Amino acid sequence: MTTHLSKRLAQQSALVTGSTNGIGVAIARALADEGAHVIVSGRDSESGKRVAASIAEAGGRADFVAADLAGGRPAIAALAAAATAAAGGQLDVLVNNAAQLVMPAPTGEVDEDLIDQVLAVNVKAAFLLTGMIATAMADRGTGAVVNVGSINGLVGMAGSALYSTSKAALHSLTKSWAAEYGPAGVRVNTVAPGPTLTERTAMFGDRIAPIVAAMPSRRLNTPAEVAAAVVFLASDDAANIHGATLSVDGGRAAV
Repeated sequence: MTTHLSKRLAQQSALVTGSTNGIGVAIARALADEGAHVIVSGRDSESGKRVAASIAEAGGRADFVAADLAGGRPAIAALAAAATAAAGGQLDVLVNNAAQLVMPAPTGEVDEDLIDQVLAVNVKAAFLLTGMIATAMADRGTGAVVNVGSINGLVGMAGSALYSTSKAALHSLTKSWAAEYGPAGVRVNTVAPGPTLTERTAMFGDRIAPIVAAMPSRRLNTPAEVAAAVVFLASDDAANIHGATLSVDGGRAAV
């Protein structure tokens, strides 16, 4: 068994947005398993506190900070301040995982309010939060940002224009932020999951089956597999990786 100090993220702190359910929970737990003090964040306080408690029960360190990422700059600034304080005054890792999922629909039938909501959570919130936290990291000369994108941002899928747009934007921001923050010692990269086995996967039912059938692996990801990629990019194992998109999709984007 490894000791605490031999873990890859020992003595570090990490904020994971959208970590009250699904992939976000797996990411929070994986970061904690590697020694990080994890700040769990999301709208559901009850779920968030349960996740933080489960990490503590497993021997890790975690706190919960409630946040509604659709609330614009005031809400994002409050999250950044509260998470930094909960982490002891410094965040070493930011994982932009929160996202509003969208049921597939023809472009002409997508409601304008839904467009605004998805872009606010999936793009604007990450943009504002990174601008606050990565700037503080750059001032110190060290840090890592991992964006959770999607296979939808890499390949074309009918009926997925809105969600795909939001994830493609996050992939593009990864490159821009790598250029902006990399020279100051902050690494920015993306993990792009394919279909992953979570409670929300059931929302899409048979629509996922053709995607899985086209994947060389012929199976869904587990949340732990996505989390492992996030941990890798957050750690010193990826010390000279900047602006990359690591696909965890059973090979679907490649073939």
